Amino acid sequence: MARTKKEEKRKADEQKEELSASDSDEPQKPKALQSDGGSSDESAEETPKKKSKRGPKKSASAPKAKKAKTEKDEVKAPETGAGEDTDTWTNKETDSEGRKWNLKIASWNVAGIRAVLKKNGQDYIKKEDADIVCLQEVKCKEGELPGEGRFKGYHMYWCAGMKPGYAGVALYSKEKPLSVKKGLGKPEHDEEGRVITAEYEKFYVVGTYVPNAGQGLKTLPKRLKWNTDFENYLKELDEKKPVILVGDLNVAHEEIDLANPKTNQKSAGFTKEEREGMTHLLKQGFVDTFRHLYPDKKGAYTYWTYLRNARANNTGWRLDYFVLSERLVPNVCDNVMRSKVMGSDHCPIVLFLHV
Repeated sequence: MARTKKEEKRKADEQKEELSASDSDEPQKPKALQSDGGSSDESAEETPKKKSKRGPKKSASAPKAKKAKTEKDEVKAPETGAGEDTDTWTNKETDSEGRKWNLKIASWNVAGIRAVLKKNGQDYIKKEDADIVCLQEVKCKEGELPGEGRFKGYHMYWCAGMKPGYAGVALYSKEKPLSVKKGLGKPEHDEEGRVITAEYEKFYVVGTYVPNAGQGLKTLPKRLKWNTDFENYLKELDEKKPVILVGDLNVAHEEIDLANPKTNQKSAGFTKEEREGMTHLLKQGFVDTFRHLYPDKKGAYTYWTYLRNARANNTGWRLDYFVLSERLVPNVCDNVMRSKVMGSDHCPIVLFLHV
């Protein structure tokens, strides 16, 4: 799984060639990905609206004409300060002991993979070139996946829900895992396609899409039952080898993790019960890597509603996480947010590790 220096040099050379040859309107970045409507745990995937026609392409050196920004424009999200520079995509290179990262894991709630692919979401996956990619809310069965969603050089594993256009998770891996398990072994959770576990020599990767407490908190009891069962599952894995939990955990753990904590005390994702569930999980020997690295960083979010121009104003929530077994924490180099990558109401997050 660890990358060699030769592979890293080859990929760096390839990316330089891709950037210099790009004819996109946004040079040195993935194509701007747009989304046509909101997504939630209760919504089925909708067909994206037809894109408006673009004007003539601009050269990389030509300045852009100023125009009024709309909800459909790519916006420059406020800087997170967390190892992210989306023009050059820099990150911290070494862990606490000075060892360079050799494993990259990316996670993205795509809110419907077919819709994201129609907006060139594959460009992001290819440019990120992560060793492992975990997707949540894919909203389709494997047989319904378009060809452009089958990425060259990756083994693909799919866990779809029984309900069409709902939930579902996927995992892509350059190295073939030792084993892959779908679900928790509990029908009440597994029929929705919320967990996929890949076992590697030194660790487990658990990709997950945690249930939402629902409008009016109508599914909060279901969510709390999930918390108990899922925590027990992670603890069982952790007894065998370290765990890397990846995905949309559908909770903003602390007030710093959302823009408006005072007005959301009874909102799904920020209830006392959900936050206590996250606290309890972390007390079982797990660590929220972003807050470990950036304990006081404000304005660092991974989800924005489509309403009220929330993303442009950075009125968001941090719902997407990399949570690791404590003994893996010294191996963490960085945890970054790709806040400029559009296409979903969530942005991708990326973990850099030395293993």
